Amino acid sequence: MSDKLIRAALETRLYAWATARIPALPIAFEDVEFTPPSDGSPYLQAYLLPANLDSTDLEGVHLLFQGVFQISIVTAAGNGTGAASAIADELRALFPNNLRLVQSGLPVFVMTPLSTAAAIAGDTTTALPTSFRYRADTF
Repeated sequence: MSDKLIRAALETRLYAWATARIPALPIAFEDVEFTPPSDGSPYLQAYLLPANLDSTDLEGVHLLFQGVFQISIVTAAGNGTGAASAIADELRALFPNNLRLVQSGLPVFVMTPLSTAAAIAGDTTTALPTSFRYRADTF
């Protein structure tokens, strides 16, 4: 149940920002039908990558949900990563380290600064993966 709440907290914040941004950035969410922009404009791909569930108390009442939230910035191939890097800077401001979000009473924390990985070049697009670790505790 909490993976669902964590996903909602993170994706809701991302969606609100991406749709209000000028120009808006379409988002490909996991297992949701999506058609990339036909004009080659940038878009995002969002992934919740949960780690194994943990518990740190002797009673087994505490549950620790943690993992990685990855947002890949997809741009047209052959133009370098400058535009994607600028969007990554915006995402870093959107999800700052120690950010606290609450979804249906569940606090979700951003545990690390948003980082970028090496760009992944395809035939027509280049994806710049960005990610941060999250954590949510239930008792």
